[in-house]
Amino acid sequence: MSALKDSILRLITETSTNLPSDVRRAIARAAEREDAASRSGLAMSTITLNIDMACDNVSPICQDTGMPTFFVHTPVGVNQLEIKAAIKEATVEATKTGKLRPNSVHPITGKNNGTNVGAGVPVIHFEQWEKDFTEIKLILKGGGCENKNIQYSLPTELEGLGKAGRDLDGIRKCLMHAVWQAQGQGCSAGFIGVGIGGDRASGYELAKEQLLRPVDDVNPDETLRKLEEYVMENANKLNIGAMGFGGNVTLLGCKIGVAERLPASFFVSVAYNCWAYRRLGIHLDSNGNIIKWLYRESDEIKRMAKGAGIPLTGKEIVLRAPISEEQIRNIKVGDVVIINGAMHTGRDAFHHYVVHHNLTADDMPVDTRGGVLYHCGPVVLKENGKYKMTAAGPTTSMREEPYQADVIKRLGFRAIVGKGGMGAKTLKGLQEFGAVYLNAIGGAAQYYAQCVKEVTGVDFLEEMGVPEAMWHIEVEGFAAICTMDSHGNSLHKDIEADSLERLKAFAEPAF
Repeated sequence: MSALKDSILRLITETSTNLPSDVRRAIARAAEREDAASRSGLAMSTITLNIDMACDNVSPICQDTGMPTFFVHTPVGVNQLEIKAAIKEATVEATKTGKLRPNSVHPITGKNNGTNVGAGVPVIHFEQWEKDFTEIKLILKGGGCENKNIQYSLPTELEGLGKAGRDLDGIRKCLMHAVWQAQGQGCSAGFIGVGIGGDRASGYELAKEQLLRPVDDVNPDETLRKLEEYVMENANKLNIGAMGFGGNVTLLGCKIGVAERLPASFFVSVAYNCWAYRRLGIHLDSNGNIIKWLYRESDEIKRMAKGAGIPLTGKEIVLRAPISEEQIRNIKVGDVVIINGAMHTGRDAFHHYVVHHNLTADDMPVDTRGGVLYHCGPVVLKENGKYKMTAAGPTTSMREEPYQADVIKRLGFRAIVGKGGMGAKTLKGLQEFGAVYLNAIGGAAQYYAQCVKEVTGVDFLEEMGVPEAMWHIEVEGFAAICTMDSHGNSLHKDIEADSLERLKAFAEPAF
């Protein structure tokens, strides 16, 4: 049992901190295709640097380590209950040591138990086989990309593409639409796993299982192979690019599987995965020792970074709270902004709490007027009585769209930092109250953690848990790109509109 738990703990640690060989190659190819000076080029530079930093620090590549999902094959007669117990024990330890973020939240009480073990978690799929060793594969898929999963019931009408029927061309349209609708909110450039058929539940499961396939493999089904190749070639013509900034590479991989369906149902299920495609596997002997690693190859690209992330040119706008409205009005979409000094984290539970309790700046535990709000759910450890952020990338901002303008008005924030952009209500609020939205690079948890020089305090920790608490931090050299300014301009709105026009070019039958 001890060897088994230790092997699973190694699997969790490696999956969280070290991308597999096939994913590294795909990201390296994407970085080569982008102009280094473009917004997507800067994003790819930051991503590759972050991958190296995660390995060096043995810390999470992205702070959102998702809902750990294990796929286990065992020989006949192996005690699956023992494996399940070892997985849970290893999961608790990995959470305690900061390799996993505490992500297990009760849906009714909202309480985070801090262990990632509870009702239904971690997710474990068991299957027997006739081989003499045990195989365990693990996927850590964050909530941002999980929220961009999508399921279509054919026939249907698709924006920009028209009718999608119950045929191969209808499936094609669904996959093009699935990539388009993710925009930058799922941390593009990304990967998709696709399940055609099944029922609603098994279709999604089939889609996620496709993400277990190597990026460079070839589908043995000729029809599916051609469909995968079509999507890979044409999805990148949408020019959504890294982080939704616009660019040459939007999709890094497409894997498709099929299952029998009911006559009355025709589902196309898509599992979207961000660039931080954390998936590894191991083979174990009868004593629980690792005898082989999966998705690791001898020609793996060991060092990914080609640049210094977002390099300083001297043209950056430097902000330090309290920030004046005049400073904000001088910032335009496309400007690179450097933040020094105080920042405060706040995400879903924080926004809900402020609005539903009618709080103002006077009610807050710290002065938020002229401040910076960071949409971030960090990984935090306590060492020698002091908190330390070990992973601190941005979370998807669109979830806060119903609340953000009201929170800006109530609390007086001047800068909102997140990823993926926000909508019309927030854009109007930025104009009215004099604030900007700054897009940090999604998934770059180590890149931004190095900017956090000190955790100065925390509020709402007991009520909300580590990811949702309001952390107060001091940062230095925190770089982000203004994508929504106080004059009504939004890069996200522009990219979505442009990519929709490009999507319309694929409305006609292709097969």
